Amino acid sequence: MRIAVAGGTGVVGRKVVEEVARAGHEAVVLSRADGVDLTTGAGLDAALTGCEAVIDVSNTAVWTREEAERFFGDVTTHLLDASARAGVRHLVVLSIVGADEVDLDYYHGKRRQEELVTAGPVPWTVLRATQFFEFAAQTLANAEGPVARVPAMLSQPVSTVEVAARLVALAEGGPQGFATPIAGPERITLADMARRLVARRGDALTVEEVGGGPDGLATGGLVPRGEYLEGERTFDGYLDSVRP
Repeated sequence: MRIAVAGGTGVVGRKVVEEVARAGHEAVVLSRADGVDLTTGAGLDAALTGCEAVIDVSNTAVWTREEAERFFGDVTTHLLDASARAGVRHLVVLSIVGADEVDLDYYHGKRRQEELVTAGPVPWTVLRATQFFEFAAQTLANAEGPVARVPAMLSQPVSTVEVAARLVALAEGGPQGFATPIAGPERITLADMARRLVARRGDALTVEEVGGGPDGLATGGLVPRGEYLEGERTFDGYLDSVRP
């Protein structure tokens, strides 16, 4: 099977491309480096020729609501249109547990993505996942000075390897609508994740937890409710792979 991966050079995307190959399929990476601009649609028609499925793990570093909604709106619209023209039978989209409830600016972009996909012309599956193990490092990267201020956030972090495997398995099957969410095996605050990462790396940083975020951020709005797939990999296991 020929499977296109939108955002195939990102943190999750690289894992998805590896999993596509491991499963015996051909991966087509949709990225600027490969001649495809998802924000304009340039190069998409040629890249999607012969693809039976598309896995969308595209992402953006912008954080304002307007920018996030524009990015995911543009990318999703172009993917849907080009996929319909190419006869793609299945679009699989990675989203976030709680993105439909917690009012972070970035999550409004993911809501826009879900709205377009669910109303679009291509049969679809949306997989919502919790934050990745790498999220702690991404948060610490924004620290200025000796104190890293992180939002009060309860999460159930999951391995990108396990998310990638689930996305590919879904792409191999038929459209499911909203699939069973995936989450890691333990609930932990972002501050605790960050402190454990700082200790592992030996960084000269003090992690300070800051409240006052959107409703639900600190109280479980980003952890699954009801049925979900539980990953086996733990955050401590991830830390073992981080170089001190």
